[in-house]
Amino acid sequence: MDDKLTVLATHLCTPTDDLYQLVDFLNRNLKDKDVIFGLSKSQDEPNKMLLTLYRA
Repeated sequence: MDDKLTVLATHLCTPTDDLYQLVDFLNRNLKDKDVIFGLSKSQDEPNKMLLTLYRA
């Protein structure tokens, strides 16, 4: 069984207070669609967040 995630898309965005809640909401409601959202600080642009969409 292959447990590797495939990146479908990425998007740089400005951090907001609700961003983590949004990602949590999306992951909880779309887990049966085999997609996962990730959120991390951008390595390339300070003060930006990287939103990543994965296929599970």
